[in-house]
Amino acid sequence: MITHVVIFWTDKPHAENCDRLLAGAREYLGPIPGVLEFRCGKPVASPRGVVDDSFSVAISMTFVDQAAADVYQAHPLHLKFIEQCVKPYVKRFVVYDWA
Repeated sequence: MITHVVIFWTDKPHAENCDRLLAGAREYLGPIPGVLEFRCGKPVASPRGVVDDSFSVAISMTFVDQAAADVYQAHPLHLKFIEQCVKPYVKRFVVYDWA
């Protein structure tokens, strides 16, 4: 099982760009074949110092294996999401993958 997490910080205007990014993620990423579980959302504000709630949007998905994750990376819907939703609205992102 492979877990893929991407954390995004949107550019200004933050609220509008955050909403555009979330809408695009839901439209383009969840339906890609091989995605077993897909979740996306905004941070939960926390008074705890160990919680980093500085980001705008997070996505998380799981794949059965690395081959399925590789297919996802090259899938036209994923590439469309990057072009239409990430490049115009995101100023920074980080990716975490683990098995």
